[in-house]
Amino acid sequence: MTLASLTPDAAAALSVQTLGMDPELVGLSSPEGLAASLRRAASFMCPTSPSRLIDAALNAVGPVSDGELSRDEIADLLNLLIASGDLLELRQELHGRSVRLIYLGPPSYLERAPGTYMLLGVRPFGAWLLDSKWAAEIIREGHTRVIELAPATAIEVFKAAGLQRLDRQRWVASPRMETAADVIRRTAERLDVAGRGGEIEGLQILDPAKPVRYYRGRWREPNATDRGDFIARRAQAYGADLWSAVRLEDGVATRIFQFPADDPVVPARDEAWRFQMAIDAGRGGPQRYAIEPGASGSSVVKFFSPIPGFAERYLQLIGMPLAGTSGALFAFRVPPGAMPDLIQLLTDLLWMEPVPKETK
Repeated sequence: MTLASLTPDAAAALSVQTLGMDPELVGLSSPEGLAASLRRAASFMCPTSPSRLIDAALNAVGPVSDGELSRDEIADLLNLLIASGDLLELRQELHGRSVRLIYLGPPSYLERAPGTYMLLGVRPFGAWLLDSKWAAEIIREGHTRVIELAPATAIEVFKAAGLQRLDRQRWVASPRMETAADVIRRTAERLDVAGRGGEIEGLQILDPAKPVRYYRGRWREPNATDRGDFIARRAQAYGADLWSAVRLEDGVATRIFQFPADDPVVPARDEAWRFQMAIDAGRGGPQRYAIEPGASGSSVVKFFSPIPGFAERYLQLIGMPLAGTSGALFAFRVPPGAMPDLIQLLTDLLWMEPVPKETK
């Protein structure tokens, strides 16, 4: 057996090829490469905690990356994979504690339009969703995988591969329509009867007074002037971060309950993010999205904070994620015919407003 050394570039190219992509078109540290790396790591590690999965991808890709990788960047991609259903975040009892761990999503497909299908889920041990004949036809955009097939051919291919068909409406799974004030009031009522708080190590709250267009900069530790209801998070040794609603008096937690509260299957952060959107709207500073012209009459819709999974899934259904969008956390290209319904969803279910044109 002969051993040979590889340059970082050669190792990265070989890794991309192993992940089923063309190294001439896709970089290992691109969103497409990182998403594929997360799926492959998950196929061998799940069930596992989000932090361990992120570490595995970072340790594998980092040494051969052409730039410094951000842990937050990989965490954001993991959230998108969970939101779409490639991976699942479910509750489990571990070491006497209830934690949420990452599991493999079932191999599935979703018809976006006749002849265009999204591929979802991950098989164990690095196995492909489709055999090699069709795997080369998969189009990767950001964290998504799409294949274009004639409808009759698609049915045969997906059946042979054992992929489940997903219903569009059930996959999006939008919550019921309600006002921001309703969400704030319901959360306050839960806090009224929630368990006592006290000193909580590692607690971070999202500061509603800080600008809504800089999500990560809004997180901080509580201080002595904090009073009211906030979303909060804290790390734990096993499983995902704990997301909570917390009531503070002079910076001390007096009441606290953990998300999810409305739906045990929904990732905890989804309910927390929606509560924060209600808080921002209730304060008169709703979260924003920007609309810019795109190619062929489409629109580029930019977001500056995470959005709940149902809204992200809806965007995947009607649009295409864009990589490397400057000045935003993420963005989608949306065809003109889909814009009115998207704006209605963002307005009615998340109480968002567009960025005024003069401030873009």
